[in-house]
Amino acid sequence: MQELDYKIEAKNGLKFRQLYGGIQDVLIPEMYVEQTTRKVLIMEWVEGQKLSEVKDLYLIEVGVYCSFNQLLEKGFYHADPHPGNLFRSYDGKLAYIDFGMMGEFKEELREGFIEACLHLVNRDFDALAKDFVTLGLLPPTAEKEAVTKALTGVFQNAVAKGVRNISFGDLLGNLGATMYKFKFRIPSYFSLVIRSLAVLEGIAISSNPNYKVLGSTYPYIARKVLTDSSPQLKSSLVALLYKEGVFRIDRLESLLTESLRARTEKALVKKQTEDTDSRLITKEILSFTLTEKGAFVREILLQEFAKGLDALGIATLDYFTSAVIPFAAPFSFSSLTEEDRINLTNLRRLLLLLSRVQSSKSASVEVKEGSIYKNQTTYSEEASLVFYQLASVQEVLPILSVIPELPPELQQEFLHLPADLAGRLISRAAARTIRRMFL
Repeated sequence: MQELDYKIEAKNGLKFRQLYGGIQDVLIPEMYVEQTTRKVLIMEWVEGQKLSEVKDLYLIEVGVYCSFNQLLEKGFYHADPHPGNLFRSYDGKLAYIDFGMMGEFKEELREGFIEACLHLVNRDFDALAKDFVTLGLLPPTAEKEAVTKALTGVFQNAVAKGVRNISFGDLLGNLGATMYKFKFRIPSYFSLVIRSLAVLEGIAISSNPNYKVLGSTYPYIARKVLTDSSPQLKSSLVALLYKEGVFRIDRLESLLTESLRARTEKALVKKQTEDTDSRLITKEILSFTLTEKGAFVREILLQEFAKGLDALGIATLDYFTSAVIPFAAPFSFSSLTEEDRINLTNLRRLLLLLSRVQSSKSASVEVKEGSIYKNQTTYSEEASLVFYQLASVQEVLPILSVIPELPPELQQEFLHLPADLAGRLISRAAARTIRRMFL
């Protein structure tokens, strides 16, 4: 952390350039390590203006993406990114200088930070309290229930507006009294991470008062959670998407939607626009789920599709049985369980998600506690539900129509899905038959 030995600073700058110099529109000056001495630093000359003196939100976005890579991908970050160390070069790039103060963010802390962001955005304050212990902010002896209650009071209103409207500065300000009450500890790494994000938000606000650095960072976090091979993050994703065995599809929708806003190195563009082309979005979702990085999410989707199709088969059989023997309906009971009804609803939501069909209907199928699915329905109600789900067949067409536009290797992967899905359906049917025979 000392800035006295310029040989150390030169090596820091060299490492920083190697890790992040390839990011589009990021300029990191070359370091002449061999010519540098302990008291004299020899480096490439950079000309430009301080980022805080120019209104360039694009470069702020570049800075957010670079910061994400520093803090949550590589773990080696610029720990002193004050306005004087961030420049807009005359050729329009974001230039970093002054590498005397750098930080190392260990992998377990990076993953803990990601989990904390996920739990904050999804309002899981009980899990957030545990994250604070993992990050070293709270002692293990802290009363979890009291902390959870306090965090709920602090963050509930802030996150209710949606992740894109969460002010990083406001979050920190609101947390002040709670930190004092529960004797929060602020590790040195945490103060440096917070400072680097706060500086970026502060510079951006001077150009756009509504800018939110967390809203810009979260898409990268969402994509990392969906694609990372880390066992810890995979476990966190499953815990996020399932509660007592029930699939929370709204959370998957949120993660996928946000991840599509994440711009990778190749996709950085100077003018960000909201893409409302549902066909293009469907193509992006399919492309993601069919790649190796999307394998874990693909497994979850196949599992939930199998559950939904299985429930649809049961409901259809029930419906036609009651139609063929109408006089038996008043005396019969549906073989559909509450779980089957939830799975039917999730099937509908999954098709809406993949086809990106936005309508008021999607809100009406959301599973909530105390919904009508908690009670036994009549055959006529079930029949309506079945045909409501069967209408989803029309929504498969936009999905299928984009398949020819995918790369050949992804088309090949897609062709394997029906057999995989069929195997899962057969397994579910066999397990259900065995249960009914012996239970």
